[in-house]
Amino acid sequence: MVTFRDATREDVPAIVALLRDDTFGAARETAEEATYLAAFEAMAGETANHLIVGVEDGRIVATYQLTLITGLSHRGMRRANIESVRVAADRRGQGLGHSLMRDAEARAQAAGCGMLQLTTTAERSRARAFYDRLGYTPSHIGFKRVLGP
Repeated sequence: MVTFRDATREDVPAIVALLRDDTFGAARETAEEATYLAAFEAMAGETANHLIVGVEDGRIVATYQLTLITGLSHRGMRRANIESVRVAADRRGQGLGHSLMRDAEARAQAAGCGMLQLTTTAERSRARAFYDRLGYTPSHIGFKRVLGP
């Protein structure tokens, strides 16, 4: 049985290991642990930013970040953005991702959000199919620009 809870500082190494456990993350998540710990501390100070872990038998097997967004668009609807969704390789295909997304949806609704939105890397065809099965609509084209060095 997996339970979802707010991440703690002690969870950061296990979360980073999950982030590194795929083709994209292995190439991208190469910083020293201190960098991730500093980012966690910054996130912990932001009341609308939540880092969640899924724990099973004392082991972190899933994670996601949920950011709450208050804005004027969509008639002032509060939205939530989910990112950094990861499930441990040995737990994929067993319904854990579905449970993770339902947990995120429940947290977003409890925070007064009327929409949960996400982006995924275009090459992640399995992730796109997963979100499709859950009823998420590919409604936008995303753009990114790296700022700084």
